Amino acid sequence: MVETISADEFRDRIDARRRGDRSFTVVDTRPEESFEGWRVADAVHYFYKPFHEFDLADFERETGLSPDDSVVTLCAKGKASDDFAAELAAAGYEDVTVVADGMRGWSAVYDRTDVPLPDALDDAPPIDLVQVQRRAKGCLGYLAVGGREPGEADHVPAGAPADDADGADRVAVAIDVSRHGDEWVAAAAERDASIAAVLDTHVHADHLSGGRALADDLGVPYYLPAAAADRDVAHAFEPIGRNETLDVGGVDLKALATPGHTDDGASYLIGGAAVLTGDTLFTEGVGRTELQFSAGGGDESAAGGDGDEGAAGAARRLYDSLHGTLLAEPDDVAVCPGHFAVANDGTTGGAEPGDPVFTTVGDARRGIEVLDLDRDDFVDRITRTLPEKPPNYESVIAANRGVESPPDETAAIELELGPNRCAAEPDAAPAADDD
Repeated sequence: MVETISADEFRDRIDARRRGDRSFTVVDTRPEESFEGWRVADAVHYFYKPFHEFDLADFERETGLSPDDSVVTLCAKGKASDDFAAELAAAGYEDVTVVADGMRGWSAVYDRTDVPLPDALDDAPPIDLVQVQRRAKGCLGYLAVGGREPGEADHVPAGAPADDADGADRVAVAIDVSRHGDEWVAAAAERDASIAAVLDTHVHADHLSGGRALADDLGVPYYLPAAAADRDVAHAFEPIGRNETLDVGGVDLKALATPGHTDDGASYLIGGAAVLTGDTLFTEGVGRTELQFSAGGGDESAAGGDGDEGAAGAARRLYDSLHGTLLAEPDDVAVCPGHFAVANDGTTGGAEPGDPVFTTVGDARRGIEVLDLDRDDFVDRITRTLPEKPPNYESVIAANRGVESPPDETAAIELELGPNRCAAEPDAAPAADDD
């Protein structure tokens, strides 16, 4: 008998396997090119096309599997793998499971976890920082929850009384929200909080932002860094300027201008305890600087030149943002990035999905090798080692600027499939050929 499970249930089984509580093999039936470009960690490949003759001996020779094994089948949308699972069941395999919606479903799997913060001062209001992890892409968003009921200084949902905020006791803001804004709404509900504002750290290149849509749904302000106005962003937003603050339940959210990855990039300092760095500073590296200037349109004109020229200038700005702004914060401030690395083979390096992904200013300063370089060597390293670009990044940037829009949900899913690729290469290998 074939069992069908959701992508969330698949995540839970993978976690159980990692703990040693389950054993199974994931068989990915997509074409080899798709498999090589992006897959679940430890999956094996066997191409299967529905309505073609299934060769059991060939399958077992290629995969090393037998009817005694537990098999989970996976494809792009869940259709081919469903047919394939039926073939295995007919061939005597008794433990076969299909992941509904395939890699499309896997792309929308999330984890939510609390980021541990340094102890607050005795008179400081409590703050929770929830990290919302998009597991297959490595995208990280946040919900910052302040410690008191909303008052006159806070933004509250349109139509909600200032002393009630739809029955919630605490005030929250959502940062770097993906298309699946319900994850942030659920995180707020778990903490009896009302989302009072939505912010993005920059115009993203690797995934479709859901910030504007979530703000509209909740009737709250949507913020972008003030410099986004120079990127010809077409949809409405509230600009948040350098050193401007928002009150989040008695906790200050301060916008730090950190251009480099993009000209509009900002980092958000939350209560002096954590800084949300977007794609400026990661736990093991820094952001790449050429994507904005390779995308054409308003982004290219903002660069003042072609992608290479714009990337070098942006790398100099990134160096200044890192050393003059972020690394100037106290050593114990938590650094909460916008991504963790996901390789094409699905591995995540030092990050463990489901556990908080963060470092501290002090650990970043001491542990990230590229931060030891002087300005000229840093610029050379960042512009000489360009990794593969994110899939469809020009269209993703255009959508996030509000100048294009995917025609439907299917197109939106296809547009952002694949891992994020917003970090600079960690080594000094030759630049990748993106032609």
